Amino acid sequence: MKLWLFNRKGPSGFSASSTAEEVTDGIDGSGLTAIVTGATSGIGTETARVLALRGVHVVMGVRDIAAGKDVKETIVKEIPSAKVDAMELDLSSLASVRNFASEYNIQHHQLNILINNAGIMGTPFMLSKDNIELQFATNHLGHFLLTNLLLDTMKKTARKSGGEGRIINVSSEGHRLAYHEGIRFDKINDPSGYNGFRAYSQSKLANILHANELARRLKEDGVDITANSVHPGAIATNIIRHNSLFRSMNTILHALPGIAGKCLLKNVQQVILNFQKQRNKI
Repeated sequence: MKLWLFNRKGPSGFSASSTAEEVTDGIDGSGLTAIVTGATSGIGTETARVLALRGVHVVMGVRDIAAGKDVKETIVKEIPSAKVDAMELDLSSLASVRNFASEYNIQHHQLNILINNAGIMGTPFMLSKDNIELQFATNHLGHFLLTNLLLDTMKKTARKSGGEGRIINVSSEGHRLAYHEGIRFDKINDPSGYNGFRAYSQSKLANILHANELARRLKEDGVDITANSVHPGAIATNIIRHNSLFRSMNTILHALPGIAGKCLLKNVQQVILNFQKQRNKI
């Protein structure tokens, strides 16, 4: 039996144990198009699946195109009517981001929803192909550029459809644990003093600041697009694969007795609730 606190409903009418399917029940997303980055596992896969279940045309931005095709096949097998595409996108490469956005704008004429979900966490110090610290490059800069390159398409879609566009940055409560100066703009690529988790937190702080400023500008411009950042909750996905400490903590939490474990960790289906809580519509 789950604790009452875990099942308690909030203002949205849903609880922490509600699933994405429950939250989106009765919603018709037909005619909408969404991009989900990092859709080959975890939160990204479930987001793509549930959006497709509700009739949304989902374009998965994936680094491993073979894995993307496997996810697509799995979704279509479960949902024969699903509209799902996989396009190559390596967020650690600015050239790859530009190529993805260019190809998308050529192949597709609308974009209603952009979910910037892909990310890495706790990596040893490494540089991206553009010689930028890998976590900052992947988690923030890649998504920042992607959003900017797709923004005109989203604006045109919002004006033409009369519907509200959505931009969602998947951030983390971990943003509170960034370096003491916040984002170390002058030391992004400095290996001295590098801490894998603080660098991750720094990139998550950047996600939030990006969403906040973008929301302000969109409102100022009178554009019917919202920009938000979300904390998905405590969940174990393969984002922890780079750090042995996080993997050990995950093992301990999963070993806790039923009620305690369920109170500390969500499953992927429950996490997606955070993407829908603000409004009970797509």
